[in-house]
This record gives sequence, structure tokens and C-alpha cells, in this order.
Amino acid sequence: MTQLERRLFADRIWRLIATALAAMAIVLLAWILWTVVWRGASALSMSVFTMPTLPPGRGGGLANTIVGSLIQVVIGLAIATPVGLLAGTWLAEIGKGRLADAVRFVNDVLLSAPSILIGLFVYELLVKPFGGFSGLAGSIALAVLILPVVVRATEDMLRLVPGSLREAAFALGASRREVVVQVLWRAARAGIVTGILLAIARAAGETAPLLFTSLGNLGWSFDMTKPMASLPVAIYQYAASPFDEWVALAWAGALVITVGVLTLNILSRVVLAPRGKASK
Repeated sequence: MTQLERRLFADRIWRLIATALAAMAIVLLAWILWTVVWRGASALSMSVFTMPTLPPGRGGGLANTIVGSLIQVVIGLAIATPVGLLAGTWLAEIGKGRLADAVRFVNDVLLSAPSILIGLFVYELLVKPFGGFSGLAGSIALAVLILPVVVRATEDMLRLVPGSLREAAFALGASRREVVVQVLWRAARAGIVTGILLAIARAAGETAPLLFTSLGNLGWSFDMTKPMASLPVAIYQYAASPFDEWVALAWAGALVITVGVLTLNILSRVVLAPRGKASK
């Protein structure tokens, strides 16, 4: 067997292994999704979206947990997005030297840090000193999860904008602020929005940070200084419950959050991707 034949044979073997592993991953993912859809759809009803959780035997739904999750994610997004957008812009356009390297390093650490560590950090910072769990602490924990994704997406998308656009804007007498806001952000808008959607999808399904911050609530709660219900925490708690009714609600909640996360991922990849390519 010649050297070329050996290389071709090795190439076929590695292709076969890669294809088999990819097929295995797809089968496992499909199995998980089918289980969630099968178990969740049987427990899904209008009461899941219209009624709060009630004691076992009295029915009830997940409306309070869905609303609580939306509130905490929206507030976390409102906190993290402006900071992440400005930090990513600074890294792409201005930041140089050791300070910029340190910021990127910290952002990379946050991007890969286990979410439970972020929950413990916020617990020590906002829960323990103030003597109680709160929806605000949960929102800040989610903001810490969202922030590094927005920073990375903003920096990467701005670096893809051709330098000729910057030069043309400066040649026309535009200030740096005008170049960033009216030229660079517009050109990279689709990619930045895609990163924000992916950050929302990551934060919406997190359980560990909320267990240490907002904890949960069996009823309606709109006070951000008090414990607040959330869908991931409810799924975690109800799935281990000895009551079949609450276990069914856990499967229904899993289906709701799975559909929501999949919708955000599909939206970011299918709807916004063509615009991102067109803007480059």
C-alpha cells in the first residue's frame, strides 16, 4: 500500500467515525426532544398558561412561573445589553494593550464559567447581605450570564465590518461616536441581535443561578425585592415531587421552555443570518 493509499484509507476511516458520532448525537437529541414533546404535550392545557401553581389535588398551572421568568429575563437583558454593547464596541474599536487583554480574559472566563458559580457569587453579593432571596438578585444573575455573550458577539461582528466604511465615514467629517452609532452598529446590527437572542436562550433555561437568588414562589409575585417564581426552578422542584400532578406540570414546563429556546435559536439562525451576510 502506497503512502497516498494509506492517507485515503485513514481519511475514509475518520470520516466514518465522524459520521457515526454525528448520527449518534442526532439520535440522542431527537430522543430527548421526543420524550419532552410526548410527556409534555399530554400534560399541556390552557390552565398551564392561565393559572398559578396550587397545592396538589387542586389543579393549577405554571402562569406565575412563566411570568416570573419573563420578568427576570427582561430585566437581566435590560441590564446586560447596554453594558455588553458598549464593552464590545470598546474592545473592537478602541481597546488595546493589557487592559483590553484583561477585559477579554475576564469575559472569556465568564463565558465559560459554570452558572452555579455565578449564582453563588450573586448570593454572596446580594442575597446574604440583605437577608433574603429576591427577583432582583435573580435578574442580576441572569444579566451576568447574558453579558459575556453580548460582549463577544458585539466585538466579533464589529471586527467583520470592512475598514473602508470607517474610513469613508471619517473622511466625510463624522465623529467617532457618529461612526460607531450610525455606521458600525447599523452594519453589524443583524449579528449583534443574533448574539443577544442566543444570550436570551441561554439565560432562559438556567436553573442553578435562580436557586441561589430568586429561589421561587408558589404564588404570584411582582415585588422584585421578594422571592419570585421562575419556570426552570419550578421544573426542577416539581420533577422531584412525589405528586403525579406536579410531575406532569414539570413535563409541561419543560416543553414550554424547550419550544421557547428552540424558537429563539431558529430565529437567530434562519431569519437573521441572511441579513448578516448581506450587511458584510
